[in-house]
Amino acid sequence: MIKVAVIGASGYSGIEVIRILSHHDGVKLNYFGANTQAGQKLSDIFGNFYKNFDYNLENLPLEEVANQNDCIIAATPHEFLSKILTKEILKKSVVIDLSADFRLKDANKYVEYYNFRHPSAEILKDSVYGLCELYSSSIATAQLIANPGCYPTCSTLCIAPLLKHGIIDSKSIIIDAKSGVSGAGRSAKIDNLFCEVNENIKAYGLVNHRHVAEIEQNLTYIANEDINISFTPHLVPMNRGILITAYASLQSKYMSITQQELQIMYEEFYEHNFFVRVLDTPPQTRWVSGSNYADVSVCLDSRNKRVIMMGAIDNIIKGAGGQAIQNLNLRFGFDEKKALTNIAPFP
Repeated sequence: MIKVAVIGASGYSGIEVIRILSHHDGVKLNYFGANTQAGQKLSDIFGNFYKNFDYNLENLPLEEVANQNDCIIAATPHEFLSKILTKEILKKSVVIDLSADFRLKDANKYVEYYNFRHPSAEILKDSVYGLCELYSSSIATAQLIANPGCYPTCSTLCIAPLLKHGIIDSKSIIIDAKSGVSGAGRSAKIDNLFCEVNENIKAYGLVNHRHVAEIEQNLTYIANEDINISFTPHLVPMNRGILITAYASLQSKYMSITQQELQIMYEEFYEHNFFVRVLDTPPQTRWVSGSNYADVSVCLDSRNKRVIMMGAIDNIIKGAGGQAIQNLNLRFGFDEKKALTNIAPFP
């Protein structure tokens, strides 16, 4: 049994990590970290934990946390972990970071997309990107795992099969993305108040949304060529969920490809990936809400010689906490599915 610390335990992603790991019989939840809410009981903040997790939140130095735990799952804000993580800490404990601090391999991209200069470029070189469906062998031996963002997870899984096979024009990719409000985190923001969000849908972060760099990095890796995309996210009035609708033109030599051939490509590409479900209908967020599944599908637009690539995930689970546990399972030799096979509740 491994000892696990969760820091950032009072946020949406942190509390999902704790909830899921409470059913993991290979893990002992050993430390619950928070900043401003340190000293409070977890169950006083989250009533659903009452009589189950009456542990106090603490705020110990990261070095001390590493000394006491085999793995640290950090559900902390951007720019936090990169300022305090050291190589010495990584020698003591595996770190799975849910922020963006170690996702981008080019340190200059942090200035462009996150408005901060990365303070730990030497550690950044050693991080492994934690998209389990693409990097499982590297994850299995990593000391620092950079958990992917929610939009990049869903976008990448949608597009990967056709990009890998060279079916689509890599210069024509357009991604229309929609997210529930929990994707913005638990901090109080005027734009996320009920009256601002309810009965409304809006685009935001046009052109230079911070996840563009991450998606392009993923797609560049898959295609083995530089990829630039057009990406527009939207905020929709629901608690959780990501829905991606991506478009691309067919390469000239694949103009006569059939819907059946596209379907087979997706099914074969994800044949050994339990958490990616290939559908023959458009995905819906309600069928993945509360689960670690990613539903993907593809539709041929033969009239316009394009394809429509679709996907849905729960942004807090497959897009954050669930994927962190999937990474933990791969890294520590557990069954990848352990504690993660929950099916979405309905209605």
